[in-house]
Amino acid sequence: MKKTMTMLMNTALLAMTMLSFSGTAAPLTTEQQNQVRELIRDTLVNNPQILEEAVAAWQQQSAEQAGAQLGKVIEQNKDALFNDAASPRIGAKNAKLTLVSFTDYNCPYCKQFDPQLEKIVKKYPDVAVVIKLLPFKGETSQSSAQYALTLWQQNPARFEALHQRLMSKKGYHTEDSIASALKSTGNATLKVDDKTLDEVRSSLRLADILGVQGTPATLVGDQMIPGAISYEDLEQLIKAELARKSS
Repeated sequence: MKKTMTMLMNTALLAMTMLSFSGTAAPLTTEQQNQVRELIRDTLVNNPQILEEAVAAWQQQSAEQAGAQLGKVIEQNKDALFNDAASPRIGAKNAKLTLVSFTDYNCPYCKQFDPQLEKIVKKYPDVAVVIKLLPFKGETSQSSAQYALTLWQQNPARFEALHQRLMSKKGYHTEDSIASALKSTGNATLKVDDKTLDEVRSSLRLADILGVQGTPATLVGDQMIPGAISYEDLEQLIKAELARKSS
């Protein structure tokens, strides 16, 4: 990359030097400008990798800038993201690495991805996952989220079983399927606490300021990972972030 970009710059400088060799400070004529353009064009035509690498460099720079901006937002909202007692969490109590999972009980991709998060916290005892429920997909997204949040507030030890049961439902939930999940996990008498709406609103606000546009979305370190990535890719991210924190 550096070599080819240097080639382009050298070509342009050479063209400018040749055209201004007379030592005058006069601006380039139209003909001279055209000669410079032609020389640069020929260089690009003969070395097309310059454009490819320039695009790659721009993309990397944009990603770095976006990452820096995301890091600032995370720092400004770290308590709401990582330390909100109203947000369910699984895994390590004193974690070296805490992920934040933006998810929805009616999201088919969340249902595919959630077991991978559970597998991660079992394999890596220093990792925890904070769960932010986003009711993006209808009324039963909202009601299932509120039941789960209510149980977390009243009896956290029983949350994970209900969470898994709600995630295991194929397709969208109905009121009957939510009732069945509650019954099968021993929570048939659970009544929704209206205060859980505050937690839902908080999660929606965080999702908005972090640029989350759909579920699942997973915060790993200073990276927001959209979609249901493979377990292998997720594990690589976890390993890299744990190594970074240990260095």
